[in-house]
Amino acid sequence: MRLITKQLASKLLLVFSRLMMLPVLLMTGGQVLAASDAAVDEAQRWGLNMTEGVTAVSREIYDLHMLIFWICVWIGVVVFGIMFYSMIMHRKSVGAVPAKFHESTAVELAWTIVPAIILVLMAIPATSSLIKIYDTTEADIDIKIVGHQWKWQYEYLGQDVGFFSNLSTSQDEIYGLVPKGEHYLLEVDEPLVIPINKKIRFLITANDVLHAWWVPALAVKRDAIPGYINDAWTIVEEPGTYRGQCAELCGKEHGFMPIVVEAMEEQDYQNWLAGKKQEAEELRAAMSQTFSMDELYARGEKVYQANCVACHGVNGEGGLGPSLVGSGITTGPIDNHINVMVNGVAGNVVMPVFGNQLNNIDLASVITFKRNAWGNNMGDQLQPVDILTFKKNQ
Repeated sequence: MRLITKQLASKLLLVFSRLMMLPVLLMTGGQVLAASDAAVDEAQRWGLNMTEGVTAVSREIYDLHMLIFWICVWIGVVVFGIMFYSMIMHRKSVGAVPAKFHESTAVELAWTIVPAIILVLMAIPATSSLIKIYDTTEADIDIKIVGHQWKWQYEYLGQDVGFFSNLSTSQDEIYGLVPKGEHYLLEVDEPLVIPINKKIRFLITANDVLHAWWVPALAVKRDAIPGYINDAWTIVEEPGTYRGQCAELCGKEHGFMPIVVEAMEEQDYQNWLAGKKQEAEELRAAMSQTFSMDELYARGEKVYQANCVACHGVNGEGGLGPSLVGSGITTGPIDNHINVMVNGVAGNVVMPVFGNQLNNIDLASVITFKRNAWGNNMGDQLQPVDILTFKKNQ
């Protein structure tokens, strides 16, 4: 039945496109027919209809969508059928005489009661679906999601696991220097990982401006609002990778904060979770270590590419943000540079507060990198303990 419904929807798309092209066809003698077919094929390729998704709720929403769609189609068929029949069979040229009445109680009642009944019948399945969508109780796993300009932060509550998810598409692809990959602007360095057949509750908020966490295949779309928590849930039934995007215009890099969710078998998820916990332990142990200049520089370059390059340029040349080549920040007093990275810039909503986004190792590394890259050559070598000391003395 679902396959038949899809085929009928595709046919309707074809019919509607041809009807829209009819005036042009009449004027051009059919020369744009091929272009019309191409437009329909392109529309189908882009998937203009709602996706069915991979969860029970997403399929229920899809079925509800198609039910309402076909109700609207048949209402249109009936209304336009009556209208065209009346126009053809009761035209003046065949001797039709207009009826002479001002009001009809029966007609008034009919066009009030019938639509009301239709709306009630449509509301019953819609209400049932809405109740399911907003029932976030009895979740197996709680994940806090925080939107930042322009990345997502994930925290597995009660598991001591958290990380940031950044766009991993290269700047060369973005600027057209190399061919674009299969998942252009829809790939990240750290995907959100969840187990299948478990109820996952998402607690969604934002750190700065409005964002929206949207993964169509999971039928989850919630606004991320600073100071407010929205919740949603999902149960994914099939292992796989599901992609989404921020769906609320949130600034210059709005189109560069994708969402990637990896659904795994339970054992694979537990192995991944154990690995992340081990990483957290190793990171805590590394906080007290001393790193060489080469280690700091290499790590700092990676941190810069993930967090700073969008505003300050690949080579520190600037863009949305100021140039870092020979600037007063990167070549001035090192405490000022640390303060800017940890606390941001007062009155500048674009410059993030990295003190609560990057750990002390990454902060020390990226500051060391910027003060020694692009000819700055300051020779400064920060350690994690220096960042920790700065934070304590604020």
